Amino acid sequence: MPKAILFDMDGVIVDTEPLHHKAYHNMFKDYNLEVNTSLYESFTGQSTKNVCKKLCTHFNLATNANELVKRKRQHFKTLFFNDPNLKLIDGVHDIIKDYHANKLTLVLASSASMLTINNVFSKFDLDQYFIAKLSGADLKASKPHPEIFIKAAEASGFKREECMVIEDSTNGIKAAFDAGIYCVGYNSLHSKNQDYSLANKVINDFNEIRFDKIKGLF
Repeated sequence: MPKAILFDMDGVIVDTEPLHHKAYHNMFKDYNLEVNTSLYESFTGQSTKNVCKKLCTHFNLATNANELVKRKRQHFKTLFFNDPNLKLIDGVHDIIKDYHANKLTLVLASSASMLTINNVFSKFDLDQYFIAKLSGADLKASKPHPEIFIKAAEASGFKREECMVIEDSTNGIKAAFDAGIYCVGYNSLHSKNQDYSLANKVINDFNEIRFDKIKGLF
């Protein structure tokens, strides 16, 4: 059974996807970018910096990617502190407490900025359960590159084959797969049209991976 659980954040722990959607589309309007649904969905699970670099390339923008990042994060910050609908994903708080009570080591591995991660963890009092938090924005490569999960496994103190990733995006699941880590794909209502084919197990409800149900996974 797994000894460490490596959690994604957006779409797995907290329902920030609608806020990111609003923030990105507000930024798109600011720069008159017509981003279709297919292109937008391909960004799921990637860092804001990586998304903005791709936007600059795709639209051949003269604007620096860092300017797009700054504008998007300004929109997100406003939404984060003012949108009353921001909440934890159903059932995730219970599963986090369940794992922690049963002595599993928990590490966060998110593409979000560390500022956003800390804001979420502070708002929902989650630091007490996790031994480490990693931001893809601080790394050389973004998901689907496996770097963040390789480093998250190292931070847990366990071998990769002793870890389990919980992810909801195509990019995150591929990152876990390429890192050689068992991956549970959470079929989130908030992450549309993602590919779960590389996940070892796909779930629709966190009750499917309670501690007593993951003992025999691997």
